Amino acid sequence: MATPWRRAKRLKYADPEVETLQHKEFPNEGLLSVISQYVAGGESAVFSVKGYSMRPFLEHLRDKVELSPFTELQVGDAVLAEISPGHYVLHRIIVREDNQLTLKGDGNLQGVEHCTVDDVRGVVTKYIRPGGHVLMADDPKLKRKIKLWGKLPTFVRRVYLFIYRQTI
Repeated sequence: MATPWRRAKRLKYADPEVETLQHKEFPNEGLLSVISQYVAGGESAVFSVKGYSMRPFLEHLRDKVELSPFTELQVGDAVLAEISPGHYVLHRIIVREDNQLTLKGDGNLQGVEHCTVDDVRGVVTKYIRPGGHVLMADDPKLKRKIKLWGKLPTFVRRVYLFIYRQTI
């Protein structure tokens, strides 16, 4: 439980226009294509995460992310990339060699995707939790957790993810 001081420090995401809308689900290909166009035009876009590959940091239909245009990409950034025509993934950069990127979901124990910087459609700048709590992607505490998660042995991550799935 947060103390009153910490609670006051938390960012809240609230958009009255969005709060009155009903939840609608769209196929990833169409929605992410439209979001990519917004971000390419210099806008930011907020959308609900679908899928389980970014566990434990993002949960299917529970969390939202704000995707924004980028100027620089670094290892550890969560990005939306079009890895093949019409096929998008929201995964984390684990290796960068010049223009080539290797992506992997936090919850993926094996398997990676490869793309170029040109295939990246936007970078996650905010993680939005239920109730409107916002975690900034550049928060040092969050970055430490993400870095530590990536360094854990596969077996430890597998056990943690199993327990996590059983408790949510």
